[in-house]
Amino acid sequence: MSQGLPSVFRLKIITPRRLLLEADVEEAQVPTIDGLIGILPGHRPLIVALGVGRLTFRFGKSEDGHEIKGGYAEIQPDRVLVFTEENS
Repeated sequence: MSQGLPSVFRLKIITPRRLLLEADVEEAQVPTIDGLIGILPGHRPLIVALGVGRLTFRFGKSEDGHEIKGGYAEIQPDRVLVFTEENS
């Protein structure tokens, strides 16, 4: 990791009904309409349209995720905001 970059970023997953997740993570995999993208701390700013699939995230050896369907994600070097619907 480059010097000066954070080792984690804040991930928030927001649905119309609730805040689904707010956590510091080391890595996330986000399903976009063009395929999966990997996000690490320090990622360049980006806004992407989300597809249907599993958004996964990792902290240490712990990995988890949520099924999502559509929406948008705003990616910044220190945070990722995901606006989506849960895929039930």
